[in-house]
Amino acid sequence: MTTDQRPDDETLWRRAAEGDDDAFAEIYRRHADRIHGYLFRRCASWAQAQDLTSVVFLEAWRRRREVSFDGGSVAGWLYGVAGNVLRSSDRSLRRYQGALRRLPALRDEPDVADDVAHRVDDEARMAVVARALERLPADDRELLSLSAWSDLSLTEIAALLDLPLGTVKSRLSRLRARLRDDALPPDGATPAPSATSAPPPRPLGAPR
Repeated sequence: MTTDQRPDDETLWRRAAEGDDDAFAEIYRRHADRIHGYLFRRCASWAQAQDLTSVVFLEAWRRRREVSFDGGSVAGWLYGVAGNVLRSSDRSLRRYQGALRRLPALRDEPDVADDVAHRVDDEARMAVVARALERLPADDRELLSLSAWSDLSLTEIAALLDLPLGTVKSRLSRLRARLRDDALPPDGATPAPSATSAPPPRPLGAPR
């Protein structure tokens, strides 16, 4: 099957809602790495990002019949779920832990707990970025993270956050200017790397 013949996300979602496990597994394969990368950059922990990614797709699996997309974006909705899961991560992980093993799309996924030394280094760098982001108000942190670390357009981000497109653009311009001006953290330590240029995490289960 050529790339042009692949079903789009909305078609796959509709099939998943009708009981096609393989269609949901394909949605997972298309978007899991992006969601994991987004979560890793927010929480600076490979293990936590892996767990939270599983929770995101478990939530998607559970809601596949009640959520529909008519010109909307499956990817945008998944990023929205990821943001919600991140904000309530402790409660979500406790509640979903036992159910994760039953999700068809996740049963045979490889463990990502390899290459510990590389991941510890990635986590250390991302922890600096995460601390810089924590100094921002929650709404600004969410906007900047989606802009820098998702594959969503500004129009999709505006729809996800329920904001006018012009507001998104002006707030992003202000945030980027603030980050440029905030050269040193309060303790005078080494400048934090820009949140918009943080190192990309490796795909789930990818070899080094």
